[in-house]
Amino acid sequence: MTADISIRDMMLTLGHAARTAAKLLALAPPAQKNQALNAMAAKIRRSTADILSENRRDLEAARTKDLKASFIDRLTLNEARVEAMAKGLEDIAALPDPVGEVSARWTRPNGLEFSRVRVPIGVIGIIYESRPNVTADAGGLCLKSGNAAILRGGSDGFHSSAAIIACLQRGLDTAGLPRTAIQMVPTADRACVGMMLDGLGGTIDLIVPRGGKSLVARVQQDARVPVFSHLEGICHVYVDKAADIEMARKVVLNAKMRRTGVCGAAETILIDRAGADRFLKPIISILIDAGCAVRGDEAAQAADPRVMPAGEADWGTEYLDAIVAMKLVDGVDGAMAHIARYGSQHTDAIITGDQAAAERFLKEVDSAIVLHNASTQFADGGEFGFGAEIGIATGKLHARGPVGVEQLTTFKYQVRGAGQTRP
Repeated sequence: MTADISIRDMMLTLGHAARTAAKLLALAPPAQKNQALNAMAAKIRRSTADILSENRRDLEAARTKDLKASFIDRLTLNEARVEAMAKGLEDIAALPDPVGEVSARWTRPNGLEFSRVRVPIGVIGIIYESRPNVTADAGGLCLKSGNAAILRGGSDGFHSSAAIIACLQRGLDTAGLPRTAIQMVPTADRACVGMMLDGLGGTIDLIVPRGGKSLVARVQQDARVPVFSHLEGICHVYVDKAADIEMARKVVLNAKMRRTGVCGAAETILIDRAGADRFLKPIISILIDAGCAVRGDEAAQAADPRVMPAGEADWGTEYLDAIVAMKLVDGVDGAMAHIARYGSQHTDAIITGDQAAAERFLKEVDSAIVLHNASTQFADGGEFGFGAEIGIATGKLHARGPVGVEQLTTFKYQVRGAGQTRP
């Protein structure tokens, strides 16, 4: 009981400190926030050896647990990935500051002047699993948008995240901003997640989960505060009969195999029945030759004996591994019907030279991100020009798709009068 009380007190202290910091950040000038972000990037670069050393501690522990290769990949840092974190912070600093932006202004007949102005959300709790880079991305995006952040990373990446947080807080010191603007839950105790979902005594305004299905499902079910999230990334690539074969092969391979453990990795390949003779064998071959297991319908199995039978469950599975499901569909209508039934409204792509078919797909597929002739692996805030992302939101309220600095703000109305009263 004493331990529970101690953890509760610790978490409430984090929450109240974040609330105080959020009030200061909301008023911080853009130059001060950018100074902190650039200083964070510099600290990360100078601490590369320390960060990689702590990451090796996490990896050694993770490898004793017989985890999937894709999980290990998400957990792994190297010099290039550390540099990408630093560059991401600099990219965020270079973005326009959304706080204070006037998105609309008008005057009523009675002389009242109305303005809709972007403001920070407040305190954002980020709950994530095995990707240490989320620590830098989330901290940087929250700071730029004027929000305080409470980060609860997974126990598998605890040491990596702690090393990164130390760099972020030293960057805050450099700019004269409170360290409590970006805090990490200093324990892997699972009780802390429940406390965050309950709102930490009213100090957390928004929760962003970033991880596997079980984590996100729990957050969506138990949170007492608003949530930005996606449950699964069941992403599709549809190869239309009017596709270019070489483009189709290249895009499908990248969408599935560039990184199999990211939420934008393609999990199902749909091929137009009218183009099966041209596309089926070449696409199956390039995937299998790259080390991807293919589970397919009868047509896919007939095209290549290496294809394993697909069951009903395969169409709704997020593998996050070198496995893909494949089937024939009847044109754009068949592809869209399949996506509507099995998809997760995350990211879906069409490969075609038929502009009319592409426009139908872009207009009618109800997903957060829809692409024409491009890999689903572009489902990433950095690729959108957002500097980084705190996650991909598949809901339809407030934010959808990559959640960057603009999506981490809300708005208020400022009304200026000259003594008007309402009759």
